[in-house]
Amino acid sequence: AAPVDFLQELPSCQSARRRRGGTQERRPALLGTAGGRGAVARAQQQKRAELAARPAREQPLSIAEKRTLRDSQQAETERLSRWKKWRRTSSKSLKKALSEVRGLSSYLVLWRHDMHSIEGKFGTGIQSYFSFLRFLVLLNFIVFILMFSFVTLPIIISKHGIFNSTIAYISPKNTDDNCTIYEPSGNKGLVYFYAYIKDLFSGTGFLEVTSLFYGYYTVDAVQISIMRYNLPLAYLLTTFAYLALSFLWIMKRSGEGFMQNLVHDADPFQSYCNKVFAGWDFCITDPSAAQLKQRSLQYELQMDLQEEKLKQKIAERTMKEKLRIYSLRIFINIIVIAILSGCFYSIYRVTVFSQENSNVSIRSDTRTDSTNLLVQYLPSMVITLANFIGPLIFSFLIGFEDYTPAFEIKLTLMRCVFVRLANIGVLLFSLWSQISDCGADKCKPCGYNYKLYPCWESDVGQEMYKLMMFDFLVILAVPLFVNIPRKLLVTHSSCKVIQWFGLQEFQISDNVLEIIYGQTICWIGTFFSPLLPAIATIKYFIIFYIKKVILIHTCKPAARPIRASGSNFFFLVVLLIGLILAFLPLGVSIARIPSSKACGPFRNFNTSWEVIPHTVLEFPTVLQQILFGMASEAFAVPFFMIICIIMFYFIALARAHKRVVEQLREQLVLESHDKMFLIRKITEAQR
Repeated sequence: AAPVDFLQELPSCQSARRRRGGTQERRPALLGTAGGRGAVARAQQQKRAELAARPAREQPLSIAEKRTLRDSQQAETERLSRWKKWRRTSSKSLKKALSEVRGLSSYLVLWRHDMHSIEGKFGTGIQSYFSFLRFLVLLNFIVFILMFSFVTLPIIISKHGIFNSTIAYISPKNTDDNCTIYEPSGNKGLVYFYAYIKDLFSGTGFLEVTSLFYGYYTVDAVQISIMRYNLPLAYLLTTFAYLALSFLWIMKRSGEGFMQNLVHDADPFQSYCNKVFAGWDFCITDPSAAQLKQRSLQYELQMDLQEEKLKQKIAERTMKEKLRIYSLRIFINIIVIAILSGCFYSIYRVTVFSQENSNVSIRSDTRTDSTNLLVQYLPSMVITLANFIGPLIFSFLIGFEDYTPAFEIKLTLMRCVFVRLANIGVLLFSLWSQISDCGADKCKPCGYNYKLYPCWESDVGQEMYKLMMFDFLVILAVPLFVNIPRKLLVTHSSCKVIQWFGLQEFQISDNVLEIIYGQTICWIGTFFSPLLPAIATIKYFIIFYIKKVILIHTCKPAARPIRASGSNFFFLVVLLIGLILAFLPLGVSIARIPSSKACGPFRNFNTSWEVIPHTVLEFPTVLQQILFGMASEAFAVPFFMIICIIMFYFIALARAHKRVVEQLREQLVLESHDKMFLIRKITEAQR
């Protein structure tokens, strides 16, 4: 009884009694019931059995003890039956084979050595950018495999007559003849070499009639031997498949980063302890990178202190100071909205001008090739200029809004994300306004402006292609004309102004926004240009080596780096925003805008979505009734209620887990108090 009474004096026991609101002794709970002791004994016995089943080399024993254990295991094996011996031997062989396969597969990981080299020299923060770039290369490659296998390959097979395959064409019914006229601007006769260069950058000419664009897939069905392949249905379902695949893959990768981010931001004191005791990156081997990491940790601690000081300052603000700050923030946000509106209006006007003049010049040949190429690239140039100027202005204005340093970074990045992704949306809106421009009965026969856009899907695909090509050219030009000359000037010039500018910093966030912008273009453009993911794969593959050379030879790491776990989660969140943005224009194009009657697999349907109900009507009657029943309100309302119940269950489960985590944290604090109490008692006893 004496030890129990002593244990009841511990701070944790007293705290538990206060929480229950009573002072009853917990002798049975402390001593434990027979059932509890039996459960503990069974758990220990099971643990010992699992430990004994493991190989001798995995046991936490000395060499002599491992040898003795191995001999006893071999003696037990001799007493087994042949069947059990064979099962044990085959299990060991299978485990060994799987282990060797996993070891060999690690050598097949893309850029494995380069990743380790970057991580060793510059830390995990910069390595996370290159890991993200590798993820986009793999994602685009798989999307390309999907589109090529289910859309492009059947047409290639049928055009060459492989497997006795043929192409089926169905003439559009109840359609005006003017709507079916489509004459691609392909090169005819003797063509100069520079015309091919122009076509390569603009997507017109010889590229317009290739499998790169939507107009090439003017096929209703492919007959492969005795099987009829419904190409319009395959085209639409493959589009849904690559969007769903991208969404699920991003969610899977972001789940781990979200959990790490949640744990890191749960408690400021825990974050401080992580920085002090576990903040060092032991992958760093380069001395300059080590010094940079030291400055980074010092900067993070300074920022934490500065944020706490700023929070205290915010709490002590008077009403007059609050009114001044809020008025200034409202004024600055009005300026930001005005800048965004100016960018959007400029993109809209330039897109309208480019579409009207480039299409007229192509058909009438009134302009030179260089002038026409410049007119076609005007939207891409204006969007790139807006993407460059907007972030600079936002970075300047954020200093006057008096936010915490961490919130300043997040707000600036979100504004930059909005500028880059919204510019694409404005471009598409401008194109749709031209396509759906029905003034003076332009759209009456076909439902769209068939004179200016006989195959509007290919025109949208060409705009996405030009955006991707121009973005790639800018990424190539910046190192050649900015980073390398700046490196040479800083290295070989002693001018104080040049030395003050110094080397270009490798800004992770800016580089990530750059490739997410290109990936959003790829997601939107894949429906209108099925082979665009192949171009994106090659583009990101080249960008990896360009950025690696820039990082090693011409840039220095940023003085304010971000954590690898937090950066990975942020990258994926922004990528998810880009994917959601891609859903909107694709949904409008598929469900609302009339499909072209002169080209493409959906020329016999009013919209691309109509292929789904048309296919359902060909199913057996029973299956039709099941599908229509699933689409009815009688199924939707109970399904929604079940989903809500499941959601509330998981919310309650999350709250319970959060409560358990809080209790465990309290228990850790109480354990530290118990240790101090025991040390004090021992010291008193010794005295």
